[in-house]
Amino acid sequence: MSSPAAGSHPVHKDPEGARLGMWIFLFTEILLFGGLFLLYSVYRAKYPPDFHHGGQHLNVIIGVANTVILLTSSLTVAVAVSAIQKGNRKLTLLCLGATITLGLLFLVNKYFEWSAEIRLGIYPNGPELLKLPDGEKIFYGLYYSMTGLHGIHVLAGLIVLSAVLGSVWRNKITSAGFTSLENAGLYWHLVDVIWIFLLPMLYLAA
Repeated sequence: MSSPAAGSHPVHKDPEGARLGMWIFLFTEILLFGGLFLLYSVYRAKYPPDFHHGGQHLNVIIGVANTVILLTSSLTVAVAVSAIQKGNRKLTLLCLGATITLGLLFLVNKYFEWSAEIRLGIYPNGPELLKLPDGEKIFYGLYYSMTGLHGIHVLAGLIVLSAVLGSVWRNKITSAGFTSLENAGLYWHLVDVIWIFLLPMLYLAA
């Protein structure tokens, strides 16, 4: 029987532990955004007309377009996980590439949307924002906080997915072990679900 080479260290893999760790992490993310959603609800109840007026000035077309983009990206990452399970490396790479491209498109749309608001002077402590009623100031504060935090999560997800794509390319992730891809997919699904809540709260505020 051969023994491990001198200086080598056995690699311990615990897929179930990794999945559990990811679910715990996702739970903390839900708590984070859940707190923001609760804060939004409290102020929405206090300033309903101001929140309605603030929501009317957001770009609904971009909001809906970004929703379609993220839902499609959830589909492509799910197909990537299914493909790696079946040993289809080419389809996995293709779907991961599509997911990353869609995520980047989401951020580009968000950049143009924020840029338009900033040009109008509607940003934290912006000249036009300071002229608005207190309720609208709070609305835009929450808008920038929640969409900004979500954007950071999208960027983090893209970094993780890019690393996973590289691992698939180098055959470090295969049908024999794909927990990291699975966990990356779970994280991306959470990012998409959070946006589904943000869309009606901010863009469709009525």
